[in-house]
Amino acid sequence: MSTFAKRERLLLADLLETAGPEAPTLCEGWLTRDLAAHVVVRERRPDAAGGVLVRPLAPRLERVMAEYAAKPYEELIQLIRTGPPRFSPFSLKQVDEMANTVEFYVHTEDVRRAQPDWTPRELDSVFQDALWSRLERSARLLGRGIPTGLVLRRPNGQTTVAHRGTPVVTVTGEPSELLLFSYGRQSVAKVEVEGDRDAIAKLGATKELGI
Repeated sequence: MSTFAKRERLLLADLLETAGPEAPTLCEGWLTRDLAAHVVVRERRPDAAGGVLVRPLAPRLERVMAEYAAKPYEELIQLIRTGPPRFSPFSLKQVDEMANTVEFYVHTEDVRRAQPDWTPRELDSVFQDALWSRLERSARLLGRGIPTGLVLRRPNGQTTVAHRGTPVVTVTGEPSELLLFSYGRQSVAKVEVEGDRDAIAKLGATKELGI
């Protein structure tokens, strides 16, 4: 049975292939070639990928990223499509599903929503529930550095607290949109934001959402 991570992986590969190597993305400073290199390095070069979170490793990550970005674009797309090598933890189905479902969903939208004529995808309720489950587990990590309290709420009333504090801003939307908001894609997330006006302005201006 196909997993959510596998489905989003193939969709991302197809989108990157169609867009070509020089298309814009929502990742600041990255074209589609850079995004493709990031995905490949994350799965295939654990010795460098840690630079995303560990600052002393960042220069090594930049060097390895540049090496992969210089490869033929078609090769990068094929590496994404075929998945990680056997020695990678991501080759394990459970690890792939837990670590890559959100990763590939967000990056798919990074490509889609950077285009001027994009429209929201229609996602089934099972996938939305899966995204909500992952958001509940990661919300406090994603919101740890923001300057306001933040509550994320589904249209059905389910909520999760991303950051405790006052004043509180409440953001309502489907789990897929709340994930994009929480990963720093506030400008394209289809959500409703409620709360103190100054707090909303601070939240909108912050770059501390996400990892």
